[in-house]
Amino acid sequence: MTTYPRVERFDSVSVILPVLNETTSLTRTVDIILRDVKDRVKELLIVVCRETTPEAIATVERLRKELRNLVVVIDQQLPFLGGAFRDAFDVARGSHAIMMASDLETNPSDVKTLIDEAEKMPWGIVTASRWRSGGSFHGYSIIKLVCNWIFQHCFSLLYWTNLTDMTYGYRILPTELAQAINWEEVRHPFNLESIVKPLRLGVPVVEIPSVWHPRIEGGASNPFFRNFAYFRIGLKTRFARTKSLLKPSHSQQRESGRLFFRSRS
Repeated sequence: MTTYPRVERFDSVSVILPVLNETTSLTRTVDIILRDVKDRVKELLIVVCRETTPEAIATVERLRKELRNLVVVIDQQLPFLGGAFRDAFDVARGSHAIMMASDLETNPSDVKTLIDEAEKMPWGIVTASRWRSGGSFHGYSIIKLVCNWIFQHCFSLLYWTNLTDMTYGYRILPTELAQAINWEEVRHPFNLESIVKPLRLGVPVVEIPSVWHPRIEGGASNPFFRNFAYFRIGLKTRFARTKSLLKPSHSQQRESGRLFFRSRS
């Protein structure tokens, strides 16, 4: 039987913040997180890439000088949004990691709730939902809203889950779990992959409501029609062998009864 890493205690969190052109919103996001949960934050993993604007880089450098060792800047190696999260998973040092945005589309005030719930169930995943009672969308067109609703319901049925928002990449998960899974996606469909692969492995997942607002800086980096790419990873994962969802080294070590460790840089 394929098993996943089970974390029994929450110690601290690595908050992952990919940055492209965010300045004011990045600062606001960091301020709110540290206001609410600074004592539980191990590090802020700020991921920058070649496309990150000079203004955003300047903001990141200012935060690094002000917050010193609390800020870790990662030069992204894998491309796109999913690649940013995957690069950050590899170096995260907290017992848990939070996937979120730095543009205020993910409400930073919800970080405290995510951590509170993770402390109750450290071996599982806590994810935000815009469809749960108390959550909502602002700025979605009717067509986009309907398409999102249909997609969520179809995939909740496909995976036999009561989750309502599987494509919203705002969640907290055990770092060891994130480092053990064999990820594939590098673009936005990684948001779906990061929940369906744990579901297939039997990881428990709970949702909290969250309110979504459109970004206030720059333009959208995920064109609407690219969303159809979500179907590929969603369907592939549903019918994959669970053993293939974990990195080979992890599967071999679990099967032989040895503990699984991943070196951190």
